Amino acid sequence: MIQRFFLITTVGVLIGGAIGCGGQKAATPIRVLIVTGGHEFERDPFFNMFDAMEGVTWQEVQHPNAAAMFYPEKSGDYDVLVLYDMYQDITDADKQAFADLIKNGKGVVALHHSIADYNNWPEYEQIIGARYFLKETIENGQTIPPSTYNHDQDINVRVLDTTHPITQGIQDFTIHDETYGGFRVLDTVHPLLETDHPLSGKTLAWCGNYGEGRTVYIQLGHDHFAYENPNYRQLVLQAIRWVNEGSKEK
Repeated sequence: MIQRFFLITTVGVLIGGAIGCGGQKAATPIRVLIVTGGHEFERDPFFNMFDAMEGVTWQEVQHPNAAAMFYPEKSGDYDVLVLYDMYQDITDADKQAFADLIKNGKGVVALHHSIADYNNWPEYEQIIGARYFLKETIENGQTIPPSTYNHDQDINVRVLDTTHPITQGIQDFTIHDETYGGFRVLDTVHPLLETDHPLSGKTLAWCGNYGEGRTVYIQLGHDHFAYENPNYRQLVLQAIRWVNEGSKEK
């Protein structure tokens, strides 16, 4: 497993004692486990985004080693699960461990191509609230065509819920990114972002629950144009904080 940790310290914090200027201990950083594998991406710009997040430390685990981190003996090593993978192989035991992890309160933030994880495992759709169809699929006698993607698009993003902690402080914006179309979103989720781009599905981000765990999916995030966009960075950070708060309440 590849590991890399980074913690931003602010003015007024003594690094040696982690004591703020008011005499209070600094907040414990949120430990994020980032799951990758199955899809190439611009590594340095992507991880630079997490390096810049205040109050966050992170480590990366790549498939096929990721599943081991879903089990109880390892799940205490991190607070929030961030998915940036696109992987299909998963055993029945690993499915159970992953589902139990979220049901028992571990928060998950799924980004971009992770919507296409585990296409042959129906429960994954229930966990993140959507399904991207990698191939033509027949359900209940109906044929569903493959979902689509288009690179290098300028996407107008509308914030649907400006009061939610994930979107708070973010106004409508435009981002250069990859669109996905033809994916299915469950009506049980709470939509946060949408677009009217003709090559994109309407809903771009949402949140929900799976058991006691909070879940977030953000469709944006293909490359450095997204990673370096301040609105995207704020969305991802606030999503991490929101799902972490949910697990702390358990």
